[in-house]
Amino acid sequence: MTSKSTERWAPVILAIAVLLIWQLICTVFQIPEFLFPSPWAIGQSMLEFAAPLTSAAWKTFWVTMVGFGLSILVGVLLGFLVGSSRLAYAATYPLLVAFNAVPKAAIVPILIVWFGIGVGPGILTAFLISFFPITVNIATGLATLEPELEDVLRVLGAKRWDVLVKVGLPRSLPYFFASLKIAITLAFVGTVLAEMTAGDSGIGYLMQSAGSSQRLSLAFAGLVVIGAMAMAMYELFSYVEKHTTGWAHRGSQGE
Repeated sequence: MTSKSTERWAPVILAIAVLLIWQLICTVFQIPEFLFPSPWAIGQSMLEFAAPLTSAAWKTFWVTMVGFGLSILVGVLLGFLVGSSRLAYAATYPLLVAFNAVPKAAIVPILIVWFGIGVGPGILTAFLISFFPITVNIATGLATLEPELEDVLRVLGAKRWDVLVKVGLPRSLPYFFASLKIAITLAFVGTVLAEMTAGDSGIGYLMQSAGSSQRLSLAFAGLVVIGAMAMAMYELFSYVEKHTTGWAHRGSQGE
């Protein structure tokens, strides 16, 4: 069994090892920067273009958060409706799966026609790509409520609404936080996708401009910034999850 300190430092050690191997390959084989930049070149670009990267990152962040906020609101409400009824679950779930299977890149041009160039397509793409995990997890948490537990509560006088709100929703919290950690990464993907296609600012637009001018190190710097923001939000939700649903992870507390 590994110690907690080892587990905590394992991602850092692995990341450093990957960067060193990456740098070594670029140096030994003398790979041109416009083909595959080294970590050193990417770091230099991050310093050189710190101001535009910061401005673009802030734009992408708040657009993503608006779309993600909408996905939480719609996902929770829709998940509650779908999971509260077996008929609704059976009727709606296949449609949700079919909608989620539609490539979001194919929707962006439609959003451009409807909302034009700007933040509109970015917000909506982030919403469309991230609400599905939230809806499915909330619906699953409610739909898998043990029949025996529900029968006991009914005998005690609880109504269907009481069972769903006072037992079903709290029981769905672990599913909810698991979906948030997935959905936030997808939301960033949706925003960057829309910015690369229909944006006039943001990390996606900056990466598109850098790629067209063969500044691959700047494009990779944009990827690093996106990854850092997504990882930070993921860790934030993990922290909140640990401190609000510890009862659902009792088996891991003693490790």
